[in-house]
Parts: sequence; structure tokens; C-alpha cells
Amino acid sequence: MNLKGKRILLGVTGSIAAYKSALLTRLLIKSGAEVQLIMSASALDFITPLTLATLSKRPVFSDFSDKKSGQWHNHVELGLWADLFIVAPLSANTLGKFANGICDNLLTATYLSARCPVMLAPAMDLDMYQHPSVRANLQKVASFGNIILDAESGELASGLSGQGRMMEPEHILQEVNRFFSSLLDFKGKKVMVTMGPTQEAIDPVRFISNHSSGKMGLAIAKAFQKQGAEVFVVSGPVSLDLGSEGFHLYSVHSVDEMYKAAKSIHDQMDICVFAAAVADYSPKVIASEKIKKQGEELSILLKKNVDIALELGKSKRSNQIHVGFALETEKEELHAKAKLERKNFDLIVLNSAKEEGAGFQHDTNKVKIFHKDGKAVQSDLLPKSKIADLILDEVKNLPVWV
Repeated sequence: MNLKGKRILLGVTGSIAAYKSALLTRLLIKSGAEVQLIMSASALDFITPLTLATLSKRPVFSDFSDKKSGQWHNHVELGLWADLFIVAPLSANTLGKFANGICDNLLTATYLSARCPVMLAPAMDLDMYQHPSVRANLQKVASFGNIILDAESGELASGLSGQGRMMEPEHILQEVNRFFSSLLDFKGKKVMVTMGPTQEAIDPVRFISNHSSGKMGLAIAKAFQKQGAEVFVVSGPVSLDLGSEGFHLYSVHSVDEMYKAAKSIHDQMDICVFAAAVADYSPKVIASEKIKKQGEELSILLKKNVDIALELGKSKRSNQIHVGFALETEKEELHAKAKLERKNFDLIVLNSAKEEGAGFQHDTNKVKIFHKDGKAVQSDLLPKSKIADLILDEVKNLPVWV
């Protein structure tokens, strides 16, 4: 892929692998990218700024100001300039700072200011890379949406052999090409995502609902938007900032409101993702006044709600994609596959309420995605942003995808 016009910030930290940053810079420049380098103070012990400046054809920054000229290196402007921020190699020390918001040099300040996607290529010795604190920090920065370029296996500087080598520059270039080539896969497509819980009123102050936070739906909506789609979000009540995301937003409370909103735009959509946790039942009669406490028991008669995905599945076009979700506690795969057929889904995403770290409220999830042809894809426990990317990858594999 030609990277012409792409602006890439390349951060280099203190690691023996810093010498590889010269080759990575050369490869990015040869591909047409503009490359601006930022070095940590310890990186200066491993490779000279002159080498990298010569290859990038730009001055290399390592401090907030140039002591000779007095020129200030604006970390905010650097973060806004870039289309992609790569830190390679990433040391355990800088990883810890990124994970915990520690800002004590130009590189960490730029990281905290960057609005562009971030790729991190860790490099450290075998035991360091496997240490629980490093693994926790990697998982934490991944939950921020950072792209982790896992260390590769091989001979290490210590003489040991195992995982810890910085991903080779040629492989990083492949990841960069893959990243930019996937950005606009859904350009021109209209996508509807239902998300969050519904609230079914009992009286003016009480309602029936569930523990859905909307985090999975939001991650999916963001992933589609990042890849060029026009996104329509139909959301139940959530504690998430949706107004600043640039979606077409429909805020609803009840199942009936969600159904009405989703139905009104369904025919326009190319892809519909039913990620909302919709209440199956609601009170048959809503009290006009607050129900007062009286007696030892209270019975509320419930009626069955409209099944939004089922109803809209009946009018699904042959070139329209429907993706459903199933949160189960028993006979999980059996129930998920039954929903896949009954509701005319092209894919169904199964997650278990029993899986630690998955499901409602969490920033992570672990899923199994089923296709109609029987194909299944199992994920590890990952940040919901990564699960969203996995779901989009499976959408692209569908026969109806054009």
C-alpha cells in the first residue's frame, strides 16, 4: 500500500531494539509517509538523533524545547498532526507511564494529547514481558483503544530465547498498511446499532430494566464509524457520552420507543446490529401515581414485549446484514444458534453471563460468533473495542457483503 500523505509520529524509547527504529523509519518513508520522530531521554543512549533525522528528513525531538534556539516543541500540535502514532520500541518503563497517565517527558505528553490511533510495539526481556504488572499494563492500554503489536519470539539481548523481541520493522509496516487499508471498508454504508438497556415503567418513578451499560454497542458503533460508515445509534438510557461522537442519535427508554425508532430507519440501512439488552416483558398496566408501600407482597402483571430483531428480521432485504447478540447462562450455544435462525440473523454474537470479565458493565468481553453456515469464531477475553473489530471482520466475511 502507498502511504503517501499519511502522517506518522514514531516514538522511540530506551531499548536495545531502538536500532530497529532506523529501519522502520526508512520503510515508512519509502512507502510515502511523512515521519516525525520523538525520542525519550534513555533512547538517546541507544541510537543517535542524527541517524533518525537523516532518514526521516526532519529534526528529531526529545525535549519540550530546543536549548540552542529556544524553540518550543508543542506536544499538542504533534498529537494533532499525526494520522497514526507508533511507539517502537516500547519499554516497560514507558508502558507503565502510558498506562497510568504519568507525563514527565515530551513522548508521554504527546501520547496523552494524541487524538489519532496509537500502535505500541513492546520490546523487553522474556521474564519482563511475562511479568503480571507488564501484562496488566498492556491490557490496560489496549482497553484505551491502543493497538498492541505483540512482541515476537526469538533470541533476546540477554541471551535467552522467547517472546520479547520487538515486532520486526517489516511486520510493523504490514500492520500499518493493514490499518490504513481497513479504515474505509464501510465507506458509503449506513449502519444502525441498537444499544444499552430499555426501561419499562411500573409507575412514574420505578421501572424494570437490566445491567446493560451500552459499552459493547458503543464500541461497535465507533468501529463502524472509524471504517467510514454513517452510523445511526438507537440507545436506551446509558451513562455514556454519545452526543459528541458524530452519530445520528435516537435516545429512547422503552422497548416500544426503541422499536419505533429502529423501524423508522431500518429500510435505509445496509447493516443492522442489535446489541441492545431489550426487556422481554413490561408491566401490563402502568400506575399513574407512585405505588405506595402496603402489605407484604406486591404482584405486577407483565405482558410480552415486541421482539425488535425478530420483527425487523421479517422485512430484511437479501442484501441487508443483521447481526444479533445472545447473553446466556445455560445451553448457551444451543440457544444462540436457535436465535440465529429464528430472527433471520447473518451472525450472532454469544457471550456468557458466567464468564468472568465479560458481559454487562465490563470494559472487556469474551465472545463466540456464529455464522449461518456453521462457522464459529472464538475470541479471548479482550477489550470491547477489540471485540468490535473482530465482529466487523466477520461481517466482511459474509457472502452478502459487497
